[in-house]
Amino acid sequence: MRTSLKWVGAVIALAAAAALPLETAGSQEVEPQGFISKLLRGSQDSEPSAETAPKRVPFSQSEVQLSFAPLVRETAPAVVNVYASSRVEVRSPFMGDPFFERFFDLPQMPPRVQSSLGSGVLVDPSGIVVTNYHVIRQADEVKIAMADGREFASEILLKDEGLDLAVLKIENGGAFPSVRLGDSEALEVGDLVLAIGNPFGVGQTTTSGIVSALARTPRGITDFGFFIQTDAAINPGNSGGALIDMKGEVVGINTAIFSRSGGSNGIGFAIPANIVRAVVKAARNGADYFERPYVGASYEPVTPRIAEALGMERPAGALVTNVAEGSPAMQAGLKSGDVIVAVNGTPVDTPDALEYRLATLGIGENAEIETLRGGRKETLSLAIERPPQDVGRPVEIGGEGPFAGSSVALLSPSLAQRLRLPVNLKGVVIVDVARNSPAAKLGLRKGDILREINGEEPKNAEEARRLAESNTRWWRFSLERDGRLLRQMLRY
Repeated sequence: MRTSLKWVGAVIALAAAAALPLETAGSQEVEPQGFISKLLRGSQDSEPSAETAPKRVPFSQSEVQLSFAPLVRETAPAVVNVYASSRVEVRSPFMGDPFFERFFDLPQMPPRVQSSLGSGVLVDPSGIVVTNYHVIRQADEVKIAMADGREFASEILLKDEGLDLAVLKIENGGAFPSVRLGDSEALEVGDLVLAIGNPFGVGQTTTSGIVSALARTPRGITDFGFFIQTDAAINPGNSGGALIDMKGEVVGINTAIFSRSGGSNGIGFAIPANIVRAVVKAARNGADYFERPYVGASYEPVTPRIAEALGMERPAGALVTNVAEGSPAMQAGLKSGDVIVAVNGTPVDTPDALEYRLATLGIGENAEIETLRGGRKETLSLAIERPPQDVGRPVEIGGEGPFAGSSVALLSPSLAQRLRLPVNLKGVVIVDVARNSPAAKLGLRKGDILREINGEEPKNAEEARRLAESNTRWWRFSLERDGRLLRQMLRY
C-alpha cells in the first residue's frame, strides 16, 4: 500500500511541476512538457537519426517490452556451426618394443578420428567465415553447417594461434547470408549486445547482455590480451560465434569464458572486430597467417613503483625495455626507459593495448607515438613496417632423443617479437612442438631457447639438430625460459 501511495505522490508531483514554468540558464522559459521530452530524448532540439542519437535508458513500459527478434532474424543466418575433424594415429603400447615386434605380429591399429564443434560467422557473401583457431586446431577436415541445415566443405585460408583466430572459405561458391564487421572502438561499457552461437551443441542459441568492460587482458587464453568482456551467456561451443551490437553488426568474436564449473558465470570474452577486420584483410590478400607490424622494441607494464619513480600521476602505459638496432623503433627515436602513453591520440594503459593499437594499423602507415621521457611528453613518428625476413627456416628434429618432434630456428628480432620474447635475445629457439612427441612429453615449449646440449652451445638450427639427434642414452642440457636458466640431466 505504501508503495502505491509513493507512486501516486510522484505522479501528483510531476503534474504540479508541469503547471509551473521552468527556468534555464539565461532566464528563458521552457514548456515543462517539452523540457521533459527533450531530457528523455537526450536534450536534442530535433529528432536525432539512428546514427547520431545519444544512448539512454528505456523510459516507458512499451520500450521495456521491445524485442530483439528483428535483430536476431537479420543476423542469425550468418552464424554457422564449424565441425573440425582430425585423424590421430593410435599406437599399441607394445609397438617399438624389440621383444614383442620380434615374436609377435602386431597389427596396425586404425587411426582414431577426433572432432571438435564450435561456431563461426559469415562476414562476406562469398563464403568467408571467421572462427577461433582452437576450434580448427590441427584439423584435417572442416565443415560448415548453416542455420538452415545445409552443410559445406571449407578450406582454411588463415590461422593464427597467437590471436586465436582462423579464416575459412566455403568451397562451393554462391551468395551466403553475411553480417558486417562493426567498429569495436565505438563500444562503451553498458552497451547492449547479443551473443549468438551453438553452446554445448544444442543448436543455435541467442543470449543478451551488456558490455561489462573493455580492454581486458585475461591471461591463459591467447597471446593476445585486449578483449571485450560481456555478461551475455557464453558457454563451450560458443567459441567463434558473434557478439552483435544493436545495429546488427559484429563487434566481437566470442572466444572464452571465466568459469570454475565449465558453464557461464557471466564473464565472457570476445576478440574486438577491429583486429578481426585486419585478419580477414590479410586472408583476402593471400596470407596464411596474420603479419603483425614490426616495431623492434620490448615492453613491460608500468607498475605503481615505476610510475612513482618517473613522476607519473598514475601507472599507465608501456615501458620500453629494449630497442633493436636498425629497427623502426630506433629510427623513430624510441629509447629504453621511455613510456609510451598514446598512439594516434588514443591512450594506451598496457603493453597489450599498445600492440593492439599497432596491429590494427596498416603496413606502410605512420603512427604518432606519445611518450613520456624525463618527465616531459614527446611525440614521435613510428613507421608501421613489415617484419624483416627471418635468417633461416625452422628445422625439425628427428631421431629418438628427448628433442624429437620439436622444430627450432635461429632467433631474429622479428621471430622474437612473434614469440613475445625480448628483441635483443640471441640463440636457437624452439618454434613448435608436435603433439604427443618426445619433446612434448618432456615438457619443452615454444619459446624455449637452447643454451647447451651435452656440453656444446648450438650456433644455428642445423647444429642444434645435429646435437639433438646424437646417438646417446645420457642427456645433459640447459635452456632459457622466461628469463630463467633451466638445467636438466636424464637417461633417455
